[in-house]
Amino acid sequence: MFKNSLKLFCSIIDKIVMWLGKGASFLMPVLAFIVVYEVVARYVFDAPTIWAYDSSLFLFGYIAALGGAYAQQKRAHINVDILYLTVSPKVKNIFNLISFSLGIYFLVIIFYVSIGKYNEAIEFDYRRQSEWAPVMWHFWVMLCIASSIFTIQLVRDMVTELYHLITGEELFEKEPEDGC
Repeated sequence: MFKNSLKLFCSIIDKIVMWLGKGASFLMPVLAFIVVYEVVARYVFDAPTIWAYDSSLFLFGYIAALGGAYAQQKRAHINVDILYLTVSPKVKNIFNLISFSLGIYFLVIIFYVSIGKYNEAIEFDYRRQSEWAPVMWHFWVMLCIASSIFTIQLVRDMVTELYHLITGEELFEKEPEDGC
């Protein structure tokens, strides 16, 4: 019963993170279009836009921040393999728990700083210092969401690592890796 509850908890988080990560990936063609549009407008028609640079900055920030939890889910972040691959599975669990805890610590700091910056952006009407001068508050909202989702993904990963450390069993069966 307890194992099924943990699996349900982890599966719900997996679906949310996957949905958000794949959703953020759909912003990439939009970003590419904006960059191409700006290059053509600037160098072919000698008519640069005032909005493309700021828009591309915001979109890149959205893609990177919102994709962080999905990258964690897919284990795409960097690892120190020279040490990690030489230790036992239990030591790997401990390494993972330490690194996930540090990640959560820093993500909580990012969350609280982003809330403060959001409040300042609303109160003082912060804008980018550019000719277009778009508002900044939405960026801080996105960072709050991204840091929350990443934190939840790390909590999910900690649950699976703790389960393995305590029981010696995997919470989920490992998928076979491709030999590519």
